[in-house]
Amino acid sequence: PANVTSSLGKPVQVLCTLRGDGGGEEPPDVVWFRDGQSLDYADTNQVQVPVTEGIICLSVIRIDHVKLSDIGRYRCMATVGSSFPGIPHFSVEPHDVTVVANVSLSLQCMAHGPPEPVRIIWLQNGGPLNTLQDPVSHSPSTRNITGLNHTSSFSCEAHNSKGVATSASGTVTVVPSQAHEVQAVEVTISSLLISWEPGFGGVYPVSVCSIQAAPSGPDRTALLNHLVHNQNVNVPPARHLIPDLEPYSSYDVRVACRSSQGASPWTPWVTLRTSEGVPEAAPDNVSGLFNGTEVIVSWTKPPGRLNGQILGYRVEYRTPNKSKVTHVTVVKVNICCRLSLSLSLSLSECNGYLCCCFVFLLQAVMESVQSSELAIPLSSLLDSVSLKRVLTLSAVNSLVISDELKHKLQDVMVDRHKLTLGKTLGEGEFGSVMEGLLVHEETVLKVAVKTMKISICTRTEMEDFLREAACMKEFDHPNVMRLLGVCLQTVERGGYPSPVVILPCMKHGDLHSFLLYSRLGDSPLSLPSQMLVKFMTDVARGMEYLSDKRFIHRDLAARNCMLNENMTVCVADFGLSKKIYNGDYYRQGRISKMPVKWIAIESLADRVYTTKSDVWSFGVTMWEIATRGQTPYPGVENSEIYDYLRQGNRLKQPPSCLDTIYSLMFSCWLLSPKDRPGFPSLRCDLEKALEEMPEQEEADDLLYVNMEEPSGSLSGAVGGWEPFGLPHPSYQKNMGPLETVQVHHHHADRYVLCPQREAQPYLNDSIDSLSWMASSSSPTLQLQASCSSSPTSSLLLDGQDKREGEGWDRRVFRK
Repeated sequence: PANVTSSLGKPVQVLCTLRGDGGGEEPPDVVWFRDGQSLDYADTNQVQVPVTEGIICLSVIRIDHVKLSDIGRYRCMATVGSSFPGIPHFSVEPHDVTVVANVSLSLQCMAHGPPEPVRIIWLQNGGPLNTLQDPVSHSPSTRNITGLNHTSSFSCEAHNSKGVATSASGTVTVVPSQAHEVQAVEVTISSLLISWEPGFGGVYPVSVCSIQAAPSGPDRTALLNHLVHNQNVNVPPARHLIPDLEPYSSYDVRVACRSSQGASPWTPWVTLRTSEGVPEAAPDNVSGLFNGTEVIVSWTKPPGRLNGQILGYRVEYRTPNKSKVTHVTVVKVNICCRLSLSLSLSLSECNGYLCCCFVFLLQAVMESVQSSELAIPLSSLLDSVSLKRVLTLSAVNSLVISDELKHKLQDVMVDRHKLTLGKTLGEGEFGSVMEGLLVHEETVLKVAVKTMKISICTRTEMEDFLREAACMKEFDHPNVMRLLGVCLQTVERGGYPSPVVILPCMKHGDLHSFLLYSRLGDSPLSLPSQMLVKFMTDVARGMEYLSDKRFIHRDLAARNCMLNENMTVCVADFGLSKKIYNGDYYRQGRISKMPVKWIAIESLADRVYTTKSDVWSFGVTMWEIATRGQTPYPGVENSEIYDYLRQGNRLKQPPSCLDTIYSLMFSCWLLSPKDRPGFPSLRCDLEKALEEMPEQEEADDLLYVNMEEPSGSLSGAVGGWEPFGLPHPSYQKNMGPLETVQVHHHHADRYVLCPQREAQPYLNDSIDSLSWMASSSSPTLQLQASCSSSPTSSLLLDGQDKREGEGWDRRVFRK
């Protein structure tokens, strides 16, 4: 029978033609088989046609409506009485199998006549492994294979006096053997550095290993539902750090490795434990009772996680006017513990209170203490004694974060008293951005303050929040957002301080919102093509700087670019950034929500990120700018993006977008990352395109004037106050001649007084208490142009407090 391909539900028929030699015998009976099983009740039709010295049997099997269960290998067989001579037919054939490298296996092949005997020749990759005279050739034949180290295809030939039949081929795929010696080589309170020995992969080297970790539990079959770590890593080296673990906790870990042929079996689960940490909080309900001769200090078990087992407590106390601290170590305390201490204190030395603090003694084996008491005899204290706990932790060390991150943050810490918070600018799921004022070198800067919601401030969330700040600390480029500082904000009811990140205040907000509102806002703006290409060039410059610093952004989009008062774009939001310390790629280990419409196709496939995947995102960002804030791939769902891109689809050329600009966009979306341009090349091409753009046509909707350059502003992307500065130098060449404008005193509703703000050297309790508009010596007027069709057309004038007749003479630029 020939191969047949059909759709489900369609009718199918398969034809079998058999020729028989000889004559005078009864007609043959044709029987159909599917995958070796007889189809006794199938719909068949059989015809015998006599020919010279024999007959031809034609048999057809019909299937009216094809179902999935009908898929298989069909074979027909004819019998006449007890036999019908012909070439051999197979009842057992080689099939596909996956084996571990260098492990023995057996393959079987069985063929039948008549006529007999039937001999078997084995073929490996098309080459014979034996002859017809070998004992292994007798059917049924079993082929034992030892030490197979490369993937091979096996088949067999069946020979008898009527001819030769060839079986189906079975592929034996060789995968690496199981890894072994999984162990922890370095253990901390929050991480495990593990190592292992990859298994043997034959001629195919092991290139990637997968590591899974889950909290230990009695039911290991359910561990896959509670994974805390699941990541692929390149090998060698066969080492991997499992971060973000809980102190003093057991985790089950296993490893599987992969070659180009497939994955090895998983290792058995290995139980590893992180080291002891410190309790999350100090003991609760600390109280003191003075009984005339001694003070009994009592406390209860610390709340929260102990991160270990308590052996005891150490109590420190001192009198308030003396610096000497007395230590009392209470080890293996019971429900009540008393310790008599001889203290010679005069009434003048003890003015009514005693200060105590607690230090935990943690070891591996001891039972927890529910409550404890400590009696401190005081021979000459007043009748009433109150106790205070002393907390002497430094600001940075109080954060429950890694030591490496603490070190990075120390030189950017800002005194909390130098920062005043104002109104909330935006709020998200995990934090908010607020307006603020920061005293900086005897000036006051307007800043943006990023805070975290205390109710969800876990150790991992806090570390992720501050990692963005440490990342931005290393940047110093006019097109990259720069960190001004980090301070700590005290929370109510004790607990850990809340981190606050201080950033420059960008006057025009994020680039996406600016572009969107310029097109769809209540007062649309006309953005010339030169300005849009300049935005693209700014982003390219910032990303070139980041790539030179070996940073992968991973979340480049217009929404993550900010626009300062000089209309300069700064790349921002490094919450997803990763620095490349080894190699040139980063593989995301945890499954997380990602902006799929901006992500490169290779990153969607295997979560690998490189600088070239940032180039892909830059191309999408260029498209956003060219379309003034449109959403990429309109009408395509996030779940459909990968298949959409695999089919060769890309974002279409926006209307009014220059061919040269779209050509650069499209080059960012080439399928192979190595074929995409780098950021230095993109920056050069965009700068060249900007220089070659035609002179900008006059527009009535935006006119600029010569304003005084503000004093005290910071350079680069740091920002400061909001100066109404000169237009960017690249646009001054397009300005027309000077004109004189008469501004009259009547129609007062046409003018808005906007005094320029001056920096103040001090800070009040809130922003609202500051007089923003009170101390201006150079007032600036904004005039609504009545001749323009655009509702936002305006003319900005630099006032000099000099009047002539009924109006003021002003010299202005026309853009």
